[in-house]
Amino acid sequence: MSFPDYKIFKDGTAVAEDACQRILVAAEKAMAKHGAFKIVLAGGTTPEATYRELAKQESDWSKWHIYIGDERCLPVDDAERNSVMAARSLTDHVAIPPEQIYLIDAEKGAETAAIAYAKIVEAALPFDMVLLGMGEDGHTASLFPGHQHDLNETTHAVHNAPKPPSDRISLSASALANTAELLMLITGAGKQQPLAQWRAGEALPIATINANNTLILMDEAAWPESD
Repeated sequence: MSFPDYKIFKDGTAVAEDACQRILVAAEKAMAKHGAFKIVLAGGTTPEATYRELAKQESDWSKWHIYIGDERCLPVDDAERNSVMAARSLTDHVAIPPEQIYLIDAEKGAETAAIAYAKIVEAALPFDMVLLGMGEDGHTASLFPGHQHDLNETTHAVHNAPKPPSDRISLSASALANTAELLMLITGAGKQQPLAQWRAGEALPIATINANNTLILMDEAAWPESD
């Protein structure tokens, strides 16, 4: 696969601001087309900054449907859960109906939660937009290097994650790619090496998300080269 289209910004704040506007445009497009906007949220610092920007904006929030790309098997109110981050930065501050926020019941265990969330995801596909970040090892969502998953699954129960907690749930590469738009937010100097590896064709987990309409938004620290 060829390396996706990308845009480089001065810093993470600029990435978050641009991502916010792109999400709002995607929302308007989806709502005009089929009356709803189905978006998958990512965890991480830059996505959180993006959600805080979104919370300041106006949209027809009643038509938004929120999904989570991956979740950690922690208590439901644990601050390290992606759902808790999404709530404190976005969903607690806008008028999205609670029944349209589809959380992963990760506190019930990886297998149980993955099976239950697969049904929710399958009913939602295709998504209108998926947001992803990337770790310094090239992982995305909770898809880690060296882990093998059934490619036919919609969600995966993840064990032995290289960073705590070891048990997680993740949407599969195929589910994450089943979207009208895929937006990747990648910031920080620690991302230079995996970006270089990805561009060189290495089989990093993030490189397996083969969506048709993919755009990377990155800052200069992640990719200091000029094209």
